[in-house]
Amino acid sequence: MSYKKIDAKDIEFLVSILGKDRVFTGDNINDDFSHDEMGGISKMPEVLVEVLNTAEVSKIMKYASDNMIPVVARGSGTGLVGASVPIYGGIMINMSRMNKILEIDEENLMLTLEPGVLLMEISKYVEEFDLFYPPDPGEKSATIAGNINTNAGGMRAVKYGVTRDYIRGLEVVLPSGEILEVGGKVVKNSTGYSIKDLICGSEGTLAIVTKIILKLIPLPKKAVSLLIPFPNLDMAINTVPLIVKSKAAPTAIEFMQREVILAAEEFLGKKFPDNSSDAYLLLTFDGNTIEEIEKDYEGVANICLEQGALDVFITDTDERKEAVWSARGAFLEAVKATTSYMDECDVVVPRNMVAKFINYTNELQKQFDIRIRSFGHAGDGNLHVYVLKDDLTDEVWDKKIAEVFEAMYSKSRELKGLVSGEHGIGFAKKAYMLEQLGPVYVGLMKNIKLAFDPKNILNPGKVCE
Repeated sequence: MSYKKIDAKDIEFLVSILGKDRVFTGDNINDDFSHDEMGGISKMPEVLVEVLNTAEVSKIMKYASDNMIPVVARGSGTGLVGASVPIYGGIMINMSRMNKILEIDEENLMLTLEPGVLLMEISKYVEEFDLFYPPDPGEKSATIAGNINTNAGGMRAVKYGVTRDYIRGLEVVLPSGEILEVGGKVVKNSTGYSIKDLICGSEGTLAIVTKIILKLIPLPKKAVSLLIPFPNLDMAINTVPLIVKSKAAPTAIEFMQREVILAAEEFLGKKFPDNSSDAYLLLTFDGNTIEEIEKDYEGVANICLEQGALDVFITDTDERKEAVWSARGAFLEAVKATTSYMDECDVVVPRNMVAKFINYTNELQKQFDIRIRSFGHAGDGNLHVYVLKDDLTDEVWDKKIAEVFEAMYSKSRELKGLVSGEHGIGFAKKAYMLEQLGPVYVGLMKNIKLAFDPKNILNPGKVCE
């Protein structure tokens, strides 16, 4: 695909609608905008613009469409697969200043907001109204539009579902510049194809989200966490299907291993409640009364002890909960701090295959003489596996990471898993997705992209291209 290079005339147009203060070129563009959180894929935009409203986005997209200029929308840049990297240059639209909460509708339990609102701000805001937005991805500084574009899940997905389950309506700008509203303040909708569900998870390749209507639920009044040590990972993971089958409905079921806990302790400078075992399950239960929660967690505690758990630590005070969950929240940064660079395999496998996959990564450590660290959501089989570069040369790293990733993604296919559980495909994981899904599936995806974006100017080169 041949794209137009940005010239003085293009800059003049952008300045005419945004003003000089919101158009940046050359050295005035911060290097952060050339990459996402993982950092392995890097390319500077030719021009960076900040937008304040839907009309500005629409004008930019129409101009880009008329002139064959590639465009990438950008939020906080917390992605891990290069989805927001402008690999063809062009225009990057920074959506972060479109960050207003527009309305809370307590009668319909819905929140209307702009795409740049941060996940942490949503939780804090709605709790003041005794309401709850359940999706809980680990990166709280991500924007809501970023969560929508990756269909982010997080630790509460096992009970409450993922981002897509809470999107009631969207306003989007199409690559042509046209503004479209999909869904709305309705609970049920069988009116034609569900365009909003296609956009959710599309990684910014189909449309630019400019307004969102979120579903909320009443805020649970109480929460208790259980930290449960096991002699080994197999015993811990094999207990998870029994927990799910018990109908106790934990909010979260996380697994973690000792080496990641030790990294988190060093990174945070404080102790985890227990670090003596090789493997742990971390579960949370929520509800409106302690009595209601106790009934669930006592049953689960007994199941775990029957399956060989060494103990059950109940974290029912704010201090204990903070100690446990701050460590869990710091795992990614803690592992990152122990190495020179790392890359992630974000696979999802059936719940009963989690231990098999993690044990396989332990075999790969020995086979390739490389460090691999993992943790993840045992309740839904979404694993975050990090391969660490340490002191390897670039040449050795490139060879080893390719071989290790090919082995891991091959294993995930063997176990009936998929390439990504929640971080998406972007640019980094395209080859593995294309290898798994096959020509018919990928052909349908390409046709969907073509229907939205016939000129292929919106975030080109990502996902299925």
